[in-house]
Amino acid sequence: MREATQVPIALPEEHHDYVGAKMGMWLFLFTELLLFSGMFFLYAAYRARHPQEFHNAAMELNTLIGTINTILLLTSSLTVALSITALQKRNRKLAIWMLSITILLGIGFLINKYFEWSVKISHGIYPNSPELVVFDKGEVLFYGLYFTMTGLHGLHVLIGVVVLSIMLYLIVRKPQQRVLLGPAQL
Repeated sequence: MREATQVPIALPEEHHDYVGAKMGMWLFLFTELLLFSGMFFLYAAYRARHPQEFHNAAMELNTLIGTINTILLLTSSLTVALSITALQKRNRKLAIWMLSITILLGIGFLINKYFEWSVKISHGIYPNSPELVVFDKGEVLFYGLYFTMTGLHGLHVLIGVVVLSIMLYLIVRKPQQRVLLGPAQL
């Protein structure tokens, strides 16, 4: 009887090349840039056509909440960058803290946005509301863009909070696994 000969099998090598992922993220960011710059272009064009109405509507916005939200977003950008740096330096504890702070700042932004919108809605100012449709055309356009742009931005922040929460969970629950920085840096 013939003995079976074993043929060595080449096992696939673990490969982590994030060039494609980075290109995909740059493409995504470019489409976001197109979307939001288009909205800002619309805002600028309508504001140029209806300057007084846009001014009147903008006076109804709460600048304190807007300022707080700006601070929350800028600080969250810093803390997420610090969490990536901590991961690169293999400082899991600092990465967990910075990511947690980032998530809390995002939630704080969403809570502020809820209060900002609640005031407008309680005054009957929301898309197609009976109170809003009797406003001047420029004010209707302003609030249409306001709700569209801030709503879309809020959705982006919500998705970011969810994605960062999943990343935080993976970092906390799987400490024995090597953290792959490719996706985290995206």
